[in-house]
Amino acid sequence: MTSPAFQRARSAEAKQAREAAILDAARTLGRSRGVRDVTLTDIAAAVGMHKSALLRYFETREQIFLKLTAEGWREWSAALRAELEACTHATAQEVAALIASSLATRPLFCDLLAQAPMNLERNVSVDAVRSFKLVTLDEIALIDAQLRRLLGLSETQTVDLISTATSLAGALWQMATPGPRLRELYRSDPRLGHAVVEVEPRLCRVLTAFLTGLGAGSSATSEADPAAPEHTTAGTADNGQAAGRPA
Repeated sequence: MTSPAFQRARSAEAKQAREAAILDAARTLGRSRGVRDVTLTDIAAAVGMHKSALLRYFETREQIFLKLTAEGWREWSAALRAELEACTHATAQEVAALIASSLATRPLFCDLLAQAPMNLERNVSVDAVRSFKLVTLDEIALIDAQLRRLLGLSETQTVDLISTATSLAGALWQMATPGPRLRELYRSDPRLGHAVVEVEPRLCRVLTAFLTGLGAGSSATSEADPAAPEHTTAGTADNGQAAGRPA
């Protein structure tokens, strides 16, 4: 039985509204508790429906959060590209700083980036994983146009950069948000000070080193890399594997 307040969606519009409400509830709970600690029952309760009714809209809790991860990719990519498009010229360090800042200001997205390969992709249908990975590929292809313009990166270099940035952002966010007991431990023992992580500055340093190592923005990037493929659409098998593991 469903709760008295719940009425099953009958029309396509009502179903879309119900799915949006479920995503909104998961988003709010994820921000306040952390994605790992949010259950399907929690989401259903927040929407005012039983878990069995919620499963008519999403196959698992992981599908809900994977859809939010895809949404996060689109929002982050659009914001980053807007900042890059505003630049006439940029150094490797400036681009690294933009990427680091754009990720660090999205804690839920960072949390989802860490959860996606570890948990979310493993408990959904193949079609759901395919749809998610195609979103990441499309967004990386859009970012690639700006990084090619500013720094002369190849498609392979862009995929490596974005994969490094998103993977590291997810890991650093987890390290930067320990539970209360671990936080107290780190405060109480000076030897564990390295465990206290600030996401943005560390991410910026790593990405700066990465881009500097590529010679990004220098004349070296304008020379063809015989080991790198020509610029193509972002749908190749190799790039799909790299980009599909953003976290």
